[in-house]
Amino acid sequence: MQEKFRDIDLVADIGGTNARFALVGASRQPYAEQVLACADFSGLATAAAHYLEKVGERYPNRAAIAVATPITGDWVQFTNSHWSFSIEATQRTLGLEKLLIINDFTALAMSLPLLKPDERRAVGGGEVVAEAPIALIGPGTGLGVSGLVWSGEHWIPLQTEGGHVTFSPVDEREWRVGQILHRQFGHVSPERLLSGPGLINLYNALAELEGWPAEALTPADITDRALAGACRHCWEVLELFCGALGTAAGNLAITLGARGGVYIGGGIAPRLGEFFDQSAFRSRFEDKGRFSDYLTAIPTWVITAANPALRGVVAALA
Repeated sequence: MQEKFRDIDLVADIGGTNARFALVGASRQPYAEQVLACADFSGLATAAAHYLEKVGERYPNRAAIAVATPITGDWVQFTNSHWSFSIEATQRTLGLEKLLIINDFTALAMSLPLLKPDERRAVGGGEVVAEAPIALIGPGTGLGVSGLVWSGEHWIPLQTEGGHVTFSPVDEREWRVGQILHRQFGHVSPERLLSGPGLINLYNALAELEGWPAEALTPADITDRALAGACRHCWEVLELFCGALGTAAGNLAITLGARGGVYIGGGIAPRLGEFFDQSAFRSRFEDKGRFSDYLTAIPTWVITAANPALRGVVAALA
């Protein structure tokens, strides 16, 4: 049998749609990054084996994998994907001495102190309070939530499932959208609106509420049409989305006391560019009555770095 290369580790960031793999060598920087579609594979072991064969590295010694789901034991079942696996069995299958599984937004939170100034974009004002908690929220296939708390020596990442709390409408229109979604899902979490599938939920709910015919659109269709100014209804969906995200981010900032700032991650907000910056996001973030001044002083940033969670996975493995 070929001897294992002891200085090569495998890292990955796996969401509901894509699996991002990379290798880590002596420099502790990810390289050979590749993105695989989760739908093309039966699970983690087959996707990892395919990636390793493709890059010509068959025998990593250790692996750290960020997953878009809670980790509560050996069995991991994805929230927004058909993937599921046993940590112990996957470690044996891949021949690893160590397999670390962490939540994907915990990994992203660990990357925040490693971001360069040009890897984030400010939306609104505010100033960082040193060593104050930092918040993280991000819509993608689901809605991830995490944060960082300073221990006195290093940052401690939070493992949360804050995307599954209860949606907070702020006006009659949002309340009526929430009622439509409640009829469909029962409990309405922010993730039911603030995610890729959430864009479709919003689109269909507004069509029902306002009486216009809905088309069979994908999340990408909705954002593309809105950004191009080609569909008034899609524009309204995206504007409602950004406003509701501002409210959710403001709730999180108050909950954590996140005077160290709030980061917006995930796959949707970064691609919205100026639309997001000019949307109701920041005004809704600050709109908290007696605590509006508190939130006005907190900076918010959109993460623009490519695959930053992989850096957090490397940090967790170290």
